[in-house]
Amino acid sequence: MTDLIVARGLSKTFGSMRALDNVNFHVQPGRIVGLIGPNGAGKTTALKALLGLTRFDGELSVLGLDPYHQRHRLMQDVCFIADVAVLPRWIRVSQLIDFVGATHPRFRREVCEHFLARSDIKRTSRVRELSKGMVTQLHLALVMAIDAKLLVLDEPTLGLDILMRKQFYDTLLNEYFDAERTILVTTHQVEEIQHLLTDLLFIDHGRIVLDATMDDVQEKYTQVSVRPEHLAAARTHKPIGERQGLGRTHMLFRGIERTELERLGEVGVPSVSDLFVAVIQGARA
Repeated sequence: MTDLIVARGLSKTFGSMRALDNVNFHVQPGRIVGLIGPNGAGKTTALKALLGLTRFDGELSVLGLDPYHQRHRLMQDVCFIADVAVLPRWIRVSQLIDFVGATHPRFRREVCEHFLARSDIKRTSRVRELSKGMVTQLHLALVMAIDAKLLVLDEPTLGLDILMRKQFYDTLLNEYFDAERTILVTTHQVEEIQHLLTDLLFIDHGRIVLDATMDDVQEKYTQVSVRPEHLAAARTHKPIGERQGLGRTHMLFRGIERTELERLGEVGVPSVSDLFVAVIQGARA
């Protein structure tokens, strides 16, 4: 299968700061990839490079194209939703639909109208008259109506309530995503999307510190709620992460047989957030 995104030695500096430091990764079609990192880790710079919005060193191919030098062609197959809606506040909803329909060759008006029909958004309303949730719904309807191969989401549900966030991701998963489309998403609300993800990319200080599929995570990583009497024995297996719980110590292990760990306490698969904390702290150490 041909990779949708390929990065080799991807680097970007701002003065003396290396926002991206020799980054290597690849993304296949039909995946939902979580690009996760702390503030200032390089996520936004990586997204800008993928979208052709900044120059970079190294090699980067998106849909077989150089995103910076072939951005016009690239954006016919790529859509982007940022954390802050960029829709003009003065424009009416009907005018916005007409504009996108006239400018994007792969816009499907009937799909957009289908999604908007299930909302409270009036075609005569101006964007400034809509709530933040409605603006996000409108933006999503416009983007999902474009038959794109790659959808890039940068904190798309920031500021929305939990019901709206759930509706947003349910719509993406059930009515947009398929084997021919790929979604790349950055978010700090990892717990809400971990059931959607097929792949993880953890980034810190401009470097990829974890590149794994969710199947890899389930196979290689184990979390154990260790009983107090087994703490010493558990630490001999060198956990990569450790935190205190109610009456138990939760430890995260990599590459240890489950049969070895089951005698120490309750065994399970770590959450993405627990894995993220352990991997980032380990990389920094």
